[in-house]
Amino acid sequence: MKIKEFINEFEKIIPARQAEDFDNVGLLCGNPDREISGVLISHDALEAVVDEAIEKNLNFIFCFHPIIFSGLKSITGKNYVERAVLKALENKIAIYAIHTAFDNDYFGVNYKICEVLGLKNQQILIPKQNQLKKLEVYVPVDSAENLKNALFEAGAGNIGFYDECSFSINGNGTFRPLEGSNPVTGTQNERENANEVLLSVIFEDYKKHQILFAMKQNHPYEEVAYQLISLENENQYTGLGRFGDLETEMDETDFLKFVKEKFNLNIIRHNSLTQKKIKRVGVLGGSGASGIKSAISAKCDAYLTGDVKYHDFFSAEDKMLICDIGHFESEQFVTQQLFEILSEKFTTFAIAKTTIKTNPVNYFI
Repeated sequence: MKIKEFINEFEKIIPARQAEDFDNVGLLCGNPDREISGVLISHDALEAVVDEAIEKNLNFIFCFHPIIFSGLKSITGKNYVERAVLKALENKIAIYAIHTAFDNDYFGVNYKICEVLGLKNQQILIPKQNQLKKLEVYVPVDSAENLKNALFEAGAGNIGFYDECSFSINGNGTFRPLEGSNPVTGTQNERENANEVLLSVIFEDYKKHQILFAMKQNHPYEEVAYQLISLENENQYTGLGRFGDLETEMDETDFLKFVKEKFNLNIIRHNSLTQKKIKRVGVLGGSGASGIKSAISAKCDAYLTGDVKYHDFFSAEDKMLICDIGHFESEQFVTQQLFEILSEKFTTFAIAKTTIKTNPVNYFI
């Protein structure tokens, strides 16, 4: 299988285009037409990970964090980013990063954290905004089913755990073909009445081009009458962070001990204890201080994330326990998650997890 074929199949499961705008996901380096000899999954594509891929004859590194995040003006090996990329290129190893596309995925990073904590009634903490669009298209009655199926095949009508969702209204349309037209039905310069269906489907914005292409390819009219409508609805199945409820509420101290055990932590940084019970818990893997206000709005009693700064702890204002468990620690399950996804999807070449510890933070206990 070629790299580009692998990416195409994988992104049917987790689309790279659901990543945050600031991010740099997808194929970062490598020839997309090269055949894959094997995949090495890692948290970070460091030089040591590239060395491991060379040793194991695996020419595709599938990582969580993008090793190239901001622009590179040269690749000469003068820093850890350039050394990793240069060695990968010299040894014909491709690097692909998933990062916030997996953070935003319903079954991604934060789903696993909630699963480890045993949270019930889970919801997305920060749902994606301005992501949904509605297509309304007018089509002759006898062509409506074929067009509907084509739109479903292109990815329209998927809403959470449902697909093939649509709405139709029958009506009467009119048109008059003018000089130069080539109508499927009707006569030039004469008004035509047609029994038509107004077909409506909802889809994520990043699917727009493929859906419009499918619509035009499968519509019988020379000129297709349609409109795209941007929806203000939140996408409740895509977004950063999650929150849910513990089976049984806990004292704050017991909750901190529980988290420390579940995540195998040496330390937890937290704000002042308020002696409140912990029932609803919010989580956001990685650098998640930006989710503190959302967690308070969701009435979370505790919030787990990483990279919380000094002043961020004040923002809880005694309404919520903020727990900084560490950036890597909050994402520690990612490699195993990706290994399980890729191993199930791709069975014709080797898929391995790195043995390299890439967490740059160490603790002196």
